[in-house]
Amino acid sequence: MQYAISAIRRTQAVSITLDASNPADARRQAEAQGYAVVAIKAAKGPGPVAWRKAPDFPLLQFNQSLLILLRAGLSVVEAIETLADRESRGEAKQVLVRLHDQLKVGLSLSAALEAQPAMFPPLYVASVRANEKTGALTEAIERFIVYRAQADLLRKRVVGAAIYPAMILGVGSLVIAFLLLYVVPRFSLVFQDLGDRIPLMSRLLLQWGQFANAHWLELLGGAALLAVACAYASGRPRVRLAVAQQIQRIPRIGEIVRVYQLARFYRALGMLLQAGIPILVALDMVTGLLPVTLHGALAAARRDIGEGRSISAAFETHGLTTAVSLRLLRVAERTGQMGEMLERTASFHEEDIAQAIDWFIRLFEPLLMIAIGLVIGVVVLLMYAPIFELAGSIQ
Repeated sequence: MQYAISAIRRTQAVSITLDASNPADARRQAEAQGYAVVAIKAAKGPGPVAWRKAPDFPLLQFNQSLLILLRAGLSVVEAIETLADRESRGEAKQVLVRLHDQLKVGLSLSAALEAQPAMFPPLYVASVRANEKTGALTEAIERFIVYRAQADLLRKRVVGAAIYPAMILGVGSLVIAFLLLYVVPRFSLVFQDLGDRIPLMSRLLLQWGQFANAHWLELLGGAALLAVACAYASGRPRVRLAVAQQIQRIPRIGEIVRVYQLARFYRALGMLLQAGIPILVALDMVTGLLPVTLHGALAAARRDIGEGRSISAAFETHGLTTAVSLRLLRVAERTGQMGEMLERTASFHEEDIAQAIDWFIRLFEPLLMIAIGLVIGVVVLLMYAPIFELAGSIQ
């Protein structure tokens, strides 16, 4: 669940939004990031129809352009001013102008970024803050670019793979709805006087047709209400959590989802550790990347690490590892390259996830087409069965 937090940091009043399981968890995350919390309240979710508009700011493109300018020798203020001058999109330009104005009055880049939490996530701000102290700002930006690009790439793979099945399902559903709500009712009027001479299954289908013909307005209204209810429910945290829990119970798919969540967690944690952020603080900051069902496990692992246990042992005990990640974490503890190894672990799992998605789509697409074809075929066959019955009785 998301919580809106009013806080103070370095004498500045700021408002941030964090994902947390409860207000106490949200307070703990905020304090771990250096905020003095003033007030916490549940963030308002989207309504059943009007959804909140996502901030229109190209964060990945901004960082790519900023990195090029900084490596060309421009100062941070000059680079931000250049990006603001060339930006033509209204909302993005306003973000850059505000950023430039804050830099001109003496704020550090991390403080200026932190003042706009809707545009710049806490992970990014923390990475910039840790590296600007050591003069390694370009390295922090480069790591964030890799982090964001990999996350976007995997998301695009999932969305791209789902487009064709979604089109098949949508078109198939429309065809089935057309048959059941338009064609079958008209067939039922033709054969309504045949009575028991019609096969049982065809009779049931034609009775549905008669019902749909008499109550089509109520059926359309019910379908509209169902769509609105589904849209409203999909925005409720409890509903989404319940759906996620049911998906995770599916043997193969549940494991893929779990590995995907852990891969995001490993990549973000690795980026923060490479930025020089202490492990306990980094764990607090990445809590929101894990589902609520794993927040308790992460809190327990954090407690164990704080008491002196190794990261690999703590993660293994509380179910935050896979067979591969556990071995890589143990190697990282011996070599002292935990941040880099976490990113390699994430890359390994992301490749596995991409292959699993390809495998699933190749299997799911033909099965979906077969299922829709069978439903349409059965409906058509049952509609024409009375005609065959009449033709047989005439002979």
